[in-house]
Amino acid sequence: MPAAALTPAEITARLDRCLDVEFTFLRTEEPAAIIGGLPPEQQRYILDWVERVAATNVQLAYRFITRAIAALDRLDREVVEAWALHAMDTYDQKGLHAALAVIEDVEAFVHLVHARTAGVVLADSLGVLTHFAHGLAGRPLELAEGESPWTDTETIFLPPLLARLPRREDNFLLYKALVARLWAQTRFGTFRHPLSQAAAASGEPAAFLARFHVLESLRLAGCIRRELPGLARDMERLRRALGEPPLPADWQALAAELGRPGTGVERVLELAARPLAPPPPGFLDGTLDVAAVEACMQARVERERAQLRTVLRDVAEELTRGDDRAPADLRFGTRREPDPGQPDGERITLTLDAEPVPVPEVVHRLTTSIVQDLGEIPDDYLVPAGDGEYDPSLLQDQEPDPDDVWKGTYHEEGAFLYDEWDHRRQHYRKNWCAVREKDVPPVHDDFAERTLARYSGFIKHLRKTFEAMRDEDRVLRRQVHGDEVDIDALVEALADARDGREMSDRLFTRVHRSERNIAVCFMVDMSGSTQGWINDAERESLLLLAETLETLGDRYAIYGFSGMARKKCEIFRIKTFDEPYSDEVRARISGITPQDYTRMGFAIRHLTRVLGEVEARTRILVAISDGKPDDYDRYYRGEYGIEDTRRALVEARRAGIHPYCITIDREARDYLPHMYGPAAFTVIDNVRQLPLKVSDIYRRLTT
Repeated sequence: MPAAALTPAEITARLDRCLDVEFTFLRTEEPAAIIGGLPPEQQRYILDWVERVAATNVQLAYRFITRAIAALDRLDREVVEAWALHAMDTYDQKGLHAALAVIEDVEAFVHLVHARTAGVVLADSLGVLTHFAHGLAGRPLELAEGESPWTDTETIFLPPLLARLPRREDNFLLYKALVARLWAQTRFGTFRHPLSQAAAASGEPAAFLARFHVLESLRLAGCIRRELPGLARDMERLRRALGEPPLPADWQALAAELGRPGTGVERVLELAARPLAPPPPGFLDGTLDVAAVEACMQARVERERAQLRTVLRDVAEELTRGDDRAPADLRFGTRREPDPGQPDGERITLTLDAEPVPVPEVVHRLTTSIVQDLGEIPDDYLVPAGDGEYDPSLLQDQEPDPDDVWKGTYHEEGAFLYDEWDHRRQHYRKNWCAVREKDVPPVHDDFAERTLARYSGFIKHLRKTFEAMRDEDRVLRRQVHGDEVDIDALVEALADARDGREMSDRLFTRVHRSERNIAVCFMVDMSGSTQGWINDAERESLLLLAETLETLGDRYAIYGFSGMARKKCEIFRIKTFDEPYSDEVRARISGITPQDYTRMGFAIRHLTRVLGEVEARTRILVAISDGKPDDYDRYYRGEYGIEDTRRALVEARRAGIHPYCITIDREARDYLPHMYGPAAFTVIDNVRQLPLKVSDIYRRLTT
């Protein structure tokens, strides 16, 4: 029986409720009357989506009502839904004004949908294109979205969507060609000479740079033809497909000259100083941002000079060990050797007294980058750093301090970004949580000694139990040699012999002891609510586990988690999979202290990622918590947080991870079956029992 139409009063009541008219003072009579004139099924469809949009912003939902009714008359529902979701995503990323623009201009969104049908979205192809960029010789380049294609010599910026050609395959090839062309600028010396100075000296900077851009594109086209001949042919085809006109006759002669091997950027600078009338650059030529390039290069040149001198100090110390020479007294040299895989077709070899010197790989990386920027290794780069200049930290990538997030220094920079499930809109909030890893500051006190003394008898019992678990016994049947007779195989062999067939010699069983292949990650709640006994019990549990797991030999890691709203989601490294158990790990366990709130979905997603990088037959994620998901952000509390955590657990299972929860929340039975499933959690009523129970639960989980 079809559903009855909603009355205007019923429609008004639903709109008043979801649009919070008591506080927003929005007038719902007119939209209710419009919706009242629709068929019952369309009424409910519109109202459902208004409620989903209102969960993001009521003003956005109010504007959505009339535009959606008009859109339904000419668009498929799939397009309308994608339009609404795009508006909500825009609100998340750019705010209300930009989201309202999406709602108002539905025609622009429809055009975007059609463009995406044949076009390629950069975000969807970023992984493949990044591997392609890193696979090209020279300095690795990162990729990022930009208004137009250009590079600052460390990052290649590309448009977020390419739909210039009818076929999706050609638009992807267009991205690939842009990456190659902009990579060529960094590899073949486009920015080796200060362009701003040359442009200023010409007296007409804008015209000089326009000529330089076109002339340099011709030179780079020749470099790509020699380096990547297949892609060069594709690029010519793409130019024709884009409708770019052929070069004028006089510029074809210049292209032939500039495309010859051995032609450097010096010749381009010389030609750019002449009063030539260049054709407009093609799309594949990208754009130039000389100021950004020179700022980026200046910072890198200074950094790499210090890095090379620092690593040469290490090399010099090794070479002078046992003799009277001082490391700072050594003077290194360079030798150029042919290598088509390096900039300028040569490899720089470090020498001392004209003889090659063995150096770490970092030296080859640094010299390659320096040659790309400068064309040579200057003499002052080859002097080992003195005592006041020596700084080993220069050889490591410096990450921003995660504690600076609230100081305005940066927000998403350097963070892992994870989606978060919004059950009200039935869709993910994209790149919503900014997650950073931090080290737990070690505390070197007597906590470990006191705990081990307190539980010494229990630890001995656990070690004996875990020693028995260490290897799994499996009976292999039908073996040529073994400990016992395989009765089934013997009966079959005797029957074969009686029938005149050859009798098998595989008549024994043998016990095979196979190594355990398990990786377990412990996810420890470090929210403020764990203050006091709970924090002590968590630390004792982890210490007992670590002590006994060393006997078992399983690979394991320990991470804490806490957060305050979506931009301060923190993962605390206590023990990584690659790190051995040590006094330092014990001190970090002792240093576990309560932090902020229990935003849990991001932690499950991040540690699922960590576990996914570990090769193991069985991978388990064990959460140790004192309560339900919660955060300072009021939207995360209650159903939102539970549903996001549940979705994160579903994602973990799809990735081959087995999640399990150990909690001391007595109300956990109200929500944990929905989040974890009825058999994937344990509730401990007495916090003092936590250290005794965790190891027992681990034994049951892994046998």
